[in-house]
Amino acid sequence: MAKPYPQVVLFGDSLFQGSVVTFEGFCFQAELQCHVNRRYDVVNRGFSGWNSANALKYLPEMFPPPSPSGPQLKYLLVLLGANDAIQPMHTTTQHVPLEDYKQNLVKIVTHPNITAHNPKILLVTPPPIDEIRITKLDLAWGHSKPIRTAKISAGYTQAARDVAAEVPGVVSIDLWQALMDHAVAKTPDFKAGGPLLGTPELGEQGGLADLLPDGLHLSGEAYRVFYETVLPHIGQEYMGLPEDDRTDYVFPDWRDLNPPA
Repeated sequence: MAKPYPQVVLFGDSLFQGSVVTFEGFCFQAELQCHVNRRYDVVNRGFSGWNSANALKYLPEMFPPPSPSGPQLKYLLVLLGANDAIQPMHTTTQHVPLEDYKQNLVKIVTHPNITAHNPKILLVTPPPIDEIRITKLDLAWGHSKPIRTAKISAGYTQAARDVAAEVPGVVSIDLWQALMDHAVAKTPDFKAGGPLLGTPELGEQGGLADLLPDGLHLSGEAYRVFYETVLPHIGQEYMGLPEDDRTDYVFPDWRDLNPPA
């Protein structure tokens, strides 16, 4: 086994699982790895379909306490809630009540196996959804109504914001706001103060159509917005350094190994 580097871990559902894929010429995980290359390893622990209860159950197996032979957890990004917010129906099984979701997030970010590493924790809000698109797909899949709604999902987004505000040291990454702002900027006729893009009340997807192709999962453009939102919070100490600066490299640079005679 290769010597472990300090880690940046992406912990969540399909929105992180999918971040390893290149969409429209952009790969979130690869771009983040380039940003911290030779200093940290970016590790993907995204699991399609998981909710916060699933993540909490398996957290102790995925995040052992610090040990001399194990990697140090430097950054933990948590993105959960899109599946918790699924409506409880006879055709669905993933719903987690809002208050339980909030408590699960608190337990995740304060878990002893996490805090023992003293990582920087970035709690990402669930993104917006395009309810117009989701409704068409969910009905086609045999559901009697959309299994997610913009209003219910927004409540889970706010709960994630609240947890970040209430737990000391946890940083909020407001993916919902970043994507919605980007979508609004792409929709010239959108009128602020009214119904949101992607809602039946407005009846217009606007820029969300480009960001959420199936109404839920992110396009390459959306992942790029996500990356730009996260970037200022990871590896800040290396920003602005010369390109050939080797501060905190795990292994030496070739120029240090092969100095001029």
